Amino acid sequence: MTTAQPSPGAAHPGPAAAGQPALPDQRDAPAPVVRGDPVEVSDGVFVIPDNRVPLVPNVGFVVGDTAVLVIDTGLGPRNGAHVLDQARRLAGGRPLYLTTTHFHPEHGFGAQAFRGAATIMYNAAQRAELRRKGAGYIEMFTGMSPAYAAELRDVELTGPDITYDGQAEIDLGGHTAVLQSRGPAHTASDQSIHVDGRVLFTGDLLETRSFPIVPYFPPFDTDVDVAGWITVLGQFLALDPAVVVPGHGEVTDTTLIRDVRDYLDYVLRQTARLRADGASPDDAATAIEKDARARWTTWDSPYWIGLAVRAVYQAGPPERATT
Repeated sequence: MTTAQPSPGAAHPGPAAAGQPALPDQRDAPAPVVRGDPVEVSDGVFVIPDNRVPLVPNVGFVVGDTAVLVIDTGLGPRNGAHVLDQARRLAGGRPLYLTTTHFHPEHGFGAQAFRGAATIMYNAAQRAELRRKGAGYIEMFTGMSPAYAAELRDVELTGPDITYDGQAEIDLGGHTAVLQSRGPAHTASDQSIHVDGRVLFTGDLLETRSFPIVPYFPPFDTDVDVAGWITVLGQFLALDPAVVVPGHGEVTDTTLIRDVRDYLDYVLRQTARLRADGASPDDAATAIEKDARARWTTWDSPYWIGLAVRAVYQAGPPERATT
């Protein structure tokens, strides 16, 4: 999930009317279309960049000698079909696998295009979260923008052919992808994909030059866990990947992991301090947003700062996250 600029604080009536916090006004957002050719970011590992278009993810491909793994699909069946075409071009007849970093619409709601064409693989928690929340996210995203509604019109929620718990390894022939359950953090069922011990696909646990996306939408979705998220980022640093592919934004390195961990740790500590001093969630969000925008001046989408504060505030005083 990404947010349009330059009006991150503008509200529209859809989610607010349903009892959820107002989302940014996306009515004028461009069509969330995956465009361009895959770019090689490491040997055998390709990415179609999001080009910083809202609700377009970085789409990954790992091309082995015997099979190809696709990572994320884009929003809706049209994007899914385009990603499948690109995968087939790279595969040259080799079998395909599909996995998604998490269940959010722009990452996995094009999966129906892959039914019968690829072996679809999620962690078990992601399958459960998709079943529990998928229809609600279609409704929410449809109400955000006519462009989003158009892409979601014919979506069919698509489950996996294979599920796993904890960790799974896919041997693609000359390249190995390790799928690892990471939630609850950004969602209850995040997944990372670590390729050849070198390239790390993180989904929305990371975004480049953007405040982290915190999907705290009570009562619809409150599973985001900021303290758990910080722990996961510490685990990512221990992997020491050479290439980091975030859910959105430019492909980068471990500097991004440190920057996002530092920001989330700041939100966790400052919210705990203000909460202990008796500040309301609104007052804490206002104070922390002002300071965070002054500290991280090059980051987009400050809308998510307040939701991060509210998620931490509502969770109560956590134990110190392991970093």
